[in-house]
Amino acid sequence: MSARILVVDDVPANVKLLEARLSAEYFDVMTASNGTEALALASRAECDIILLDVMMPDMDGFEVCRRLKTDPATHHIPVVMVTALDSPADRNRGLEAGADDFLTKPVSDVVLIARVRSLTRLKMMTDELRMRAITSLEIGMQAPERSAVADTGRGGRILLVDDRQSSYERLATILAAEHTIDVEPNPTEALFHAAEGNYDLLIVSLDLNNFDGLRLCSQARSLERTRHVPILAIADPENSTRLLRGLEIGVNDYLLRPIDKTELLARARTQIRRRRYTDHLRDNVQNSIEMAITDALTGLHNRRYMESHLATLAEQASTRGKPLALMILDIDYFKSINDNYGHDAGDDVLREFAVRVRKSIRGIDLACRYGGEEFVIVMPETDLHVAGMVAERLRRSIAGEPFAVHKGTKRIEVTISIGLTTLEQKGEAVADVLKRADTALYRAKHDGRNRVVSHAA
Repeated sequence: MSARILVVDDVPANVKLLEARLSAEYFDVMTASNGTEALALASRAECDIILLDVMMPDMDGFEVCRRLKTDPATHHIPVVMVTALDSPADRNRGLEAGADDFLTKPVSDVVLIARVRSLTRLKMMTDELRMRAITSLEIGMQAPERSAVADTGRGGRILLVDDRQSSYERLATILAAEHTIDVEPNPTEALFHAAEGNYDLLIVSLDLNNFDGLRLCSQARSLERTRHVPILAIADPENSTRLLRGLEIGVNDYLLRPIDKTELLARARTQIRRRRYTDHLRDNVQNSIEMAITDALTGLHNRRYMESHLATLAEQASTRGKPLALMILDIDYFKSINDNYGHDAGDDVLREFAVRVRKSIRGIDLACRYGGEEFVIVMPETDLHVAGMVAERLRRSIAGEPFAVHKGTKRIEVTISIGLTTLEQKGEAVADVLKRADTALYRAKHDGRNRVVSHAA
């Protein structure tokens, strides 16, 4: 899992140690020696996660974290404080400043890498939503960043799954000061309860009697209704190994017993704030802008959205040095379909074509109706070779099965031609990329149609 980690520490030896650990796991590592430098790097969106020391000369880590989390441009970047300070007061101060975790030196390699990987998955999901929300903002929708910064994380709905009465009574009492709490002492009923309750946070004990708490966490991650609900796991110290396993399967955060009241409340607020932010992003993308950016006939994004979002994808690819592939698809002889079978049949073909396109690409790929019978697919982090295989698979999908029209009473053969290219260089205008793909499409048409032609960057 590739991610760019910013290590902030004024002690060169500490920086080198963390850099070596992370590089060995194939993370890209950046470094900063003070808070001012770290804030500047973060504001340019050059990092995915920040590992932040507390004791620094110009500005301590608590203040750096506070500034990161109160800036709408950087509040979404996960921050892990890595420090020699180990008192509960220091840990709680870091969490109150907005840190996603507080790790005490010396940090084991296993704990460090597990935490970074867990936060990387979260950051990548948030980035995808943010990138689409940025496009939404450009066409007039309201961005959620400022409301997210102001959110206190209080007033959430929490489901506590714990079958030890002395434990859940104490935890529920603490949490009830800020949230609405439901307790489910029967773990076999917990998943159903979670799915029906519209919760902001699940807190799961991993020390359940005769039941595997990690399995419950895994099931919550696989169920559509609970997939995006954050999970805070609680375990006894001797079960720390299972907690690390929990991070791998989707647990967002954890606490070891005995539970500190202030830390429990701080971690719950952090997870609830993040849940509300991502929910708001999804609402912006999936609901608020649906009519403005979607082609009504095919359900794919329209040209207006594609042109804005393509620029964002190209800029991100250039900044990160990642490949970006683009293909233009054209339905062959589409005019003759309308002429011979009627425009209703042509609409049937376009709708079914969009269905087959969705089945052939990934969730992160962007598929748009460019106009008429032309479509564009943008594929982040994809080189020309892989994109060519996807294009050929799509071409076979279209040509391999006739299209049903007129409510299934007729079936007609349909083929497509595809022009394919990739982003050529950093800062290249997206219009140039589209032009190369269009040139390749023209060659595909000229050479006989029903084929894929690549234009190498």
